[in-house]
Amino acid sequence: MIECAGLRVDRGGVTVLDGVDLRVRQGEWVAVVGPNGAGKTTLLHALAGLVPSTGTVTVAGHDPGRAARRAMSRAVALMPQRPVVPEGVSVAELVALGRTPHLPRFGTETGRDREVVEAVIERLDLSGLARRQATELSGGELQRVVLARALAQQPRVLLLDEPTSALDIGHQQQVLDLVQGMRAEDGIT
Repeated sequence: MIECAGLRVDRGGVTVLDGVDLRVRQGEWVAVVGPNGAGKTTLLHALAGLVPSTGTVTVAGHDPGRAARRAMSRAVALMPQRPVVPEGVSVAELVALGRTPHLPRFGTETGRDREVVEAVIERLDLSGLARRQATELSGGELQRVVLARALAQQPRVLLLDEPTSALDIGHQQQVLDLVQGMRAEDGIT
């Protein structure tokens, strides 16, 4: 599902990653561990096609540097460490943004899109927050909402950048159990 050979990323004239070789099969769950500044986020961004890289990279059958954004967004979801949340957007609307890659150009959401969003909101115990403004949430609440947005994409590959760092212990376990269940049941990588 993910293959890298000789992956290299330079940012601002500094080599951040060099010679990364990686192979992750469908349904596997892999953790990247290292100190701050080691390039973990850069690796995830390269896999998602958000930063230029050299070497060979294939994610869910796509070359992230060449694939169309819509095709990549249907196959790969990234839960960023520091999400950007637009003003005036409710939790439900933010989660629904995950469906954008599945909408036709100039199209609107379908009943199926609404079902997916509602199911994800329910799975992540966000029903009580659905109408609240996303900018008014605590760090842990927002982290769960951003994960919900990523899951609403229904990706084959889910890239999580420190997904439990702002969560209390109960919600940490819930998120990890959810990801484990999706891996086992849906074959998500």
